[in-house]
Amino acid sequence: MKTYATAILAVGLALTDPMVATAQVTLDVSKINCEQFITYKVADPQHIAIWISGYYHGTRGDPIVDTQGLVANTTKLQNYCFKHSDAPLMEALEAVLGSGK
Repeated sequence: MKTYATAILAVGLALTDPMVATAQVTLDVSKINCEQFITYKVADPQHIAIWISGYYHGTRGDPIVDTQGLVANTTKLQNYCFKHSDAPLMEALEAVLGSGK
């Protein structure tokens, strides 16, 4: 009976271990296409847009984020992606915003 109780306790602890429930997910943004972006297949489009904005601001050494511009540019990107669902997301970004981003 004592080993049965110990086994139940061990299983219970294993199931409640926070390390078991967490997983790290990484994305290669260069491989995301427009369909995946607009249909939430990889992540919320707003989260991806925030990352892309931060990436491009970082490459230019620009620490300023225009939140209204971010929303407007995300809307432009989503509209483009609705019409060009097979396009790679980074190419869609270039088409919509050019190299200035």
